[in-house]
Amino acid sequence: QICLSLVKLLFYLAHSPLGSIVLLDFQPRQFVMVDGNLKVTDMDDASTEELSCKEDNDCTLDFPTKSFPLKCSMVGKCEGINEKKNLFNAYRYFFTYLLPHSAPPALRPLLSDILNATGDLRYGINETLRAFEKVLHLYKSGLYLQKRPLLLKDYISLKGFRTVEGEDYKCWPSYSHLGCLLSIHSAEEAAAICNSQSQCQSFIVTQQRTWTGRPLASFQSSWTDLIPDTNAVVFIKRSASSGDRL
Repeated sequence: QICLSLVKLLFYLAHSPLGSIVLLDFQPRQFVMVDGNLKVTDMDDASTEELSCKEDNDCTLDFPTKSFPLKCSMVGKCEGINEKKNLFNAYRYFFTYLLPHSAPPALRPLLSDILNATGDLRYGINETLRAFEKVLHLYKSGLYLQKRPLLLKDYISLKGFRTVEGEDYKCWPSYSHLGCLLSIHSAEEAAAICNSQSQCQSFIVTQQRTWTGRPLASFQSSWTDLIPDTNAVVFIKRSASSGDRL
């Protein structure tokens, strides 16, 4: 969410009515999330000036660890230097820390491609935004899910119940520090996640939604202490409930 919002912001800056705008003091502290959107808190160091040049050798974009040769345009300006400076700063301050860690395994190669392409400045802002929007579409639609055996049949479902909230086993990347709370596309995906975790014996799907509209599921190591909740469904492994009375 943070990276996509940042890319949309940089897309606007690259195509603003004033021309391509560069953020000269590009630091994470210069941004804040407002209603799920990343915004710049300080525009004092923004500029529409693009580096003047006479030849391509005048257009080297330098960073502490990398340098990029750019073209000198017919009008004597370094082509795309503002856009590329913003994009590489987004890569080194945001993408490298946020992109590799929390996506479903099937989407990680696509995010790795974005990371590598922006880190080498092979993508401009237009291509980067298209790549992010493709990943978002796959994520929201569930098209990233690989065909696999149906696992939900191995669970008993109880509508209108959930377990008592409390600390349980933890997982990554959980929306709660008290347990394992993950976004899912469907109960079938939740069953696959539960089967992949040795501690998991049950999971609860509620009407809570993430910013993409995906429901949240809480994965738990037990299924006892059920309480009524009209907005929840608890799924219990048949193997865990065998011999017990529900």
